[in-house]
Amino acid sequence: MTSDKRPAAHVSSRWAFLHRKVHREAIVGWLFVLPALVMYALFVLLPLVLTIKYSFYKWNGVGLSTWVGLKNYITILQVPNLIGTIYNAFWLVVWFSFIPVGLGLVVASVIHRVATGQLGAIARTILFTPQVIPLVAAGIIWGWLLALPGLINQILKVVGLGVITRAWLGDFHWALPAVGVIGIWVLLGFCTVLLLTGMGKIDPSLYESARIDGAGWFREFVAITVPLLRNEIGVCLTVTVIAALAAFDIVWVSTAGGPGNATAVPGIQIYILAFTQRSVGLASALAVMLMVLVVVVILPIQWLSRESAR
Repeated sequence: MTSDKRPAAHVSSRWAFLHRKVHREAIVGWLFVLPALVMYALFVLLPLVLTIKYSFYKWNGVGLSTWVGLKNYITILQVPNLIGTIYNAFWLVVWFSFIPVGLGLVVASVIHRVATGQLGAIARTILFTPQVIPLVAAGIIWGWLLALPGLINQILKVVGLGVITRAWLGDFHWALPAVGVIGIWVLLGFCTVLLLTGMGKIDPSLYESARIDGAGWFREFVAITVPLLRNEIGVCLTVTVIAALAAFDIVWVSTAGGPGNATAVPGIQIYILAFTQRSVGLASALAVMLMVLVVVVILPIQWLSRESAR
């Protein structure tokens, strides 16, 4: 009887020891994560909760707040200048997202096919350079380039297109596309380098088989490259769409939302409402609507990316 109980007692004590060890390791792990969780709660979750709360109040940021329910949201939907910022943000999605991703696919494919070795490294470095330049500096530089006496207009005059020169960032019809060009310049390198990395993972034998079957460059691009880069394309779209919908620094430095409200985007309008007009409740409501809009747009992209990766 004694010999039968010893193994059971030994196993029980061993399980208890392993349980204590796992429990201790879990506590240590949470202690390491705790500072990051505290910072995240203080600077992300708490402001998020307060923003949602203030969106239901009329408040100037200093005095007493007054409960107004959904009035702030209704005001945003009824005032053309406020709802127009969301319309402008969707136009920026075309310039900041679709064009850089489409051009990035083509440029990455050309570099992957032609520019190999040292030449490819130089090309990637040049294309990625805008990513390391502060967006404020990029906005200032492009403000100079797109001004009436700027380099862009000087080049147009040299090539005989002086008739179309204008203050691009000060024109009601061309200001938003001009800001979009700045976004393309900033984001094209990021998309190209990410897509180039994805192309490096594609099995070269797939391209060899396609060439044996007589497929040209375009056929390889459509049938092999694009389908196998859906995950990378999803990442590019996610990052660039968020950059477009939440744009602030480039727009503020280059146009400050002008002329008029031609380039006003939600980020600019939130800043003006909160810190210039002292309408914190209205600014909070617009911020909440922007957050919901980003989630609504990004979730389908993420879902499609995961489905295509399976």
